[in-house]
Amino acid sequence: MQRLIFILLFGVLGTSILLGLGIWQVQRLHWKDGMIAAIESRIGAAPVPVPETPDPEDDRYLPVTAQGEILGGEIHVFIPVEGGAAYRVIAPFQMEDGRTVLLDRGSVPVSAKTAERPVGPMTVTGNLNWPNEADGYTPDPDLAGNIWYARDVPAMAQALGTEPVLIVASSPTAPGITPDPVDTGGIPNDHLEYAITWFSLAFIWVAMTGFFLWQTRARKAFKG
Repeated sequence: MQRLIFILLFGVLGTSILLGLGIWQVQRLHWKDGMIAAIESRIGAAPVPVPETPDPEDDRYLPVTAQGEILGGEIHVFIPVEGGAAYRVIAPFQMEDGRTVLLDRGSVPVSAKTAERPVGPMTVTGNLNWPNEADGYTPDPDLAGNIWYARDVPAMAQALGTEPVLIVASSPTAPGITPDPVDTGGIPNDHLEYAITWFSLAFIWVAMTGFFLWQTRARKAFKG
């Protein structure tokens, strides 16, 4: 009897923990869906002038418009794409008020890395962003070859002599450059898969508990 009680309690405890983890992931899923919906709503809002002191948290994804001039000098950020690779083109952009920020003009094929691109006066529309793309496995930029492997806003700003502010263009800035507008595609949202995993484990735990209870009772009946 004690063995049956132990198996039953162990089964209930394990099932409760696994179900709790699954429910928590469902709650996280609802929270993440709401957060992504809010971000998408903000991305698509009407653009406003670039704030005087943009904040990396409060102004992330803020739609902006700015008149100014694209200056010479570029940073090329290597990105994998379907079927090969490409480069993001990051250029200094001097706004009418004299401030100079970074402008993500979009991507070009590897073959167009060193092509001449038009600069000069332009009205830019896009979104502010401070991408968190670099981690411990990201290689250091190849400064000699002008190949970067992540959009590190502070480092790029230092290299180009701009403020650590990045406008990601949502409209074309020149022929041959494909805009890569800000979107929510890079925000991980695996909570549904995690929830399914925990609920599946809970089902297995219940099944195994039932099996051990049946096996214990069968042995007891056989010995009796």
